[in-house]
Amino acid sequence: MKHIPASAVRTAAFPVDLGLPSARRAEAFRTIHLFGLELASASPEFAASQIVEYAGAGERMTVNFINAHCVNQARDDASYRHDIADSDLLLPDGIGIEIAARLCGCERPENLNGTDLFPQICERAAVEGTGLFLLGGVPGVADAAAAWACDQWSSLRIRGTHHGYFDPAEEDALIERINASGAGILMVGFGVPLQEGWIARNRARLQIPVVMGVGGLFDYYSGRIARAPLAVRKLRCEWVWRLAIEPRRMANRYLVGNVRFLAHSVLEAARVRGVGAQIGAATKRLFDIAAASLALLMLLPLFLFTALAIWAEDRGPVFFRQDRVGANGRTFSMIKFRSMFTDAEARRAALLARSDRAGTCFKMQDDPRITRVGKVIRRLSIDELPQLLNVLGGSMSLVGPRPALPTEAASYRDRQWERLYGKPGITCSWQVKGRAEIPFHRQAIMDRAYLRRRSFATDLRLLAMTVPAVIGGRGAY
Repeated sequence: MKHIPASAVRTAAFPVDLGLPSARRAEAFRTIHLFGLELASASPEFAASQIVEYAGAGERMTVNFINAHCVNQARDDASYRHDIADSDLLLPDGIGIEIAARLCGCERPENLNGTDLFPQICERAAVEGTGLFLLGGVPGVADAAAAWACDQWSSLRIRGTHHGYFDPAEEDALIERINASGAGILMVGFGVPLQEGWIARNRARLQIPVVMGVGGLFDYYSGRIARAPLAVRKLRCEWVWRLAIEPRRMANRYLVGNVRFLAHSVLEAARVRGVGAQIGAATKRLFDIAAASLALLMLLPLFLFTALAIWAEDRGPVFFRQDRVGANGRTFSMIKFRSMFTDAEARRAALLARSDRAGTCFKMQDDPRITRVGKVIRRLSIDELPQLLNVLGGSMSLVGPRPALPTEAASYRDRQWERLYGKPGITCSWQVKGRAEIPFHRQAIMDRAYLRRRSFATDLRLLAMTVPAVIGGRGAY
């Protein structure tokens, strides 16, 4: 794939579609088309096994990762755009790419980030006898990452390591050493866009079958930088952890960069799927993500204090997950701060006859299952705050009909089903006008009215009304 000189294109206008040629790729991978790029869609296990297989077969392959920051970088840097276009395999990295794919109606890609893929590649390489060369990081980091890998898989062959701060005059000798090492996979960790530029500039001289740009991977496995706890990673919020750990260094990348990326994604979705209703849905999703992310950062001290109070009362779990019915009848797992004793679900059937609300939804003002801490956090609606994570994940919105229990939805009558046509929300029209004091049949009517007339302005108005409603506490129990 021929390079366009950077001087000829660096100042050119940048279209919504990156306008890049499709990356050459292995036929074994399914692909999705996003931002003008073809991104691999496969399980981490399959991706790792294929990469090692290419190396063992001597097939020349350049592998790079694409995340939200990479998309932003590609819009600013013509050379980087063409470097990633020369990749043979592009792997989707992070929740940003998943969000963009959903907005564009693409297949949901697996998260193939390099940090999670590294152990699987090492494990497979140890079995196949494929050697690795680690290049990058400050002095000592690549060595420590290699030591970690060898400690995990004693048969793994590390053919060499070198830091990423070498003098340009040393480059020829370094490449000769890499070529003589016998490695099947070279991992280059200089960070975006330096590593992609270095690989593209030297790929013809590198005789290693598979060359991968892996960013800051070595920092994590050397122990230099701590990864987010597993629970945070499973919630796809590792970027929030990194921002909290290094706020000054990461603020521009995540606070400014994420908003910018989401705006690009909305425009890409509009281009792919057409304007109109899609723009409205994309705008709502963009606002949900930006507002929920900011709220999580601002409320982190409250989250920690609440979690400690819940745990201290009865040493039980902090969070409570419950299946709820979402948009178009799809079930999802809703997360809340636990406000009841751990056996609350088992005791629910015995209390149904004492419900304070007639009809579908069970509510009881003096529910004996509620803990002391639970009464406080329910009164202030703090128990609902973890649903911001549902909002980030896409199963909920900030504003929309409150999600129903499957047993409640099964008892809906007539047009009450229409309240399931939209994505459920943390707050809604009846939440700000009395909550539990409003009978369910009226709630269903108000939800249907919201879904017919919903708009960005309506959502902003309801969010603004939520604050005094929470402080007033009417119907909160």
